[in-house]
Amino acid sequence: MHILRRFALVLLPMIALVLGWQLGARYEWKQLNQERQHLSDLFTVSAGSGQMVKVDPEKEVDLSLLWSVWRLLDKRYVAPEKLDTRTMVYGAVGGLVSAIGDPYTLFMTPQDMKMFESALSGTLEGIGAQLDLHDGHVVVIAPLKGSPAEKAGLQPKDIIVSVDGTSVEGMALENVVTLIRGPKGSSVALSVIRGEAHAPITIHVRRDEIHIPSVESKVIATQTGSIGYIALNQFGDDSVAELRKAILAFPKDVKGLVLDLRFNGGGYLDGAVDLVSMFASSGDVVSVHQRDGDPEVHRVTGSPILPTIPMVVLINGGSASASEITAGALQDLKRATIIGTQSFGKGTVQEVIELPGGASLRVTIAHWMTPAGHDLGKKGVTPDFVVERTTEQYQRGDDPQLGAAEAWLTAKKVPVVMKTVSGSVK
Repeated sequence: MHILRRFALVLLPMIALVLGWQLGARYEWKQLNQERQHLSDLFTVSAGSGQMVKVDPEKEVDLSLLWSVWRLLDKRYVAPEKLDTRTMVYGAVGGLVSAIGDPYTLFMTPQDMKMFESALSGTLEGIGAQLDLHDGHVVVIAPLKGSPAEKAGLQPKDIIVSVDGTSVEGMALENVVTLIRGPKGSSVALSVIRGEAHAPITIHVRRDEIHIPSVESKVIATQTGSIGYIALNQFGDDSVAELRKAILAFPKDVKGLVLDLRFNGGGYLDGAVDLVSMFASSGDVVSVHQRDGDPEVHRVTGSPILPTIPMVVLINGGSASASEITAGALQDLKRATIIGTQSFGKGTVQEVIELPGGASLRVTIAHWMTPAGHDLGKKGVTPDFVVERTTEQYQRGDDPQLGAAEAWLTAKKVPVVMKTVSGSVK
């Protein structure tokens, strides 16, 4: 019933938009100067209110401004054939949601929803990069592992300023995605600003069909024994089950485990809880703080499969959301050593609520804290040991972060390339 109540609250304003247009279209238009005066009066009232007042939008919000603009477009716009009702309703709802200013709360059209579901299922087309809006900028969360974006050198936190010469400043995220997408084999030029640089650099990416393997695993032989390596590239529907299967397939004599969460942009919260539960016998995983009530604490399930094996978790700027929950919990529980670079810093929970016609609302409903009370949204997860990996090393296939993990697990020594952050050794 809880989901149904939320569904109704979202659905009703949308019905009001559609029915309001149908009813408004039945009465005769007034003169254009009257419309202009009405718009002026509305803006004056809005500007003079001075205070934010909590109201029931269905009873107290005056939507005549919306209908006035709609009628003006219908009456005056030079290309009336482009005034598609459904597109305009979607645009109005999208604008309503984006006005909140939360980049993670957004309205998704049926097409957006299909792309979202395709990404979680592991198959999509394009350049293979997760994008989001931060402070009005289109920011790369992470290039997907093995994707054209990764091969071309796109990095987490790159700010995309233009696509094929077209500025994306002020553009909606879905419109930017549309510009970047294209047929397999074609190329796209992305101008990005990286780090503290002021001048953009241009990265050419050849589009391709993208398949995201949820889990990749191997056994690494060292002079002192074998190490299990497992990369979790996303938290999809079956990712945790695949990871469990891969872990159980490791030889019994592996002396350590590397869990690679680099470029993992996250996914389902339950997946993070289940993952931590594989390695910890007890303790909290994350506390979820909603708008009302006490925090909801998620604890390990108490059925670990590898509760004591020495463990390193690799993270970088592309590790976000559920990846940060996992790394932060294992760090706070002193169950794993974290190696790599600072994670992305995405500390909020979203719920996807389905709407009629295949659209949906992705809405932020909470933020989360690690077991030690760290707010992941402020700075993310800080590694115990910072190890950088340059673009050139990516392109050559050199991996000093994985090398540092191997050295830590086999010798408990801190290589020269490492920088101690926490000052403590687990």
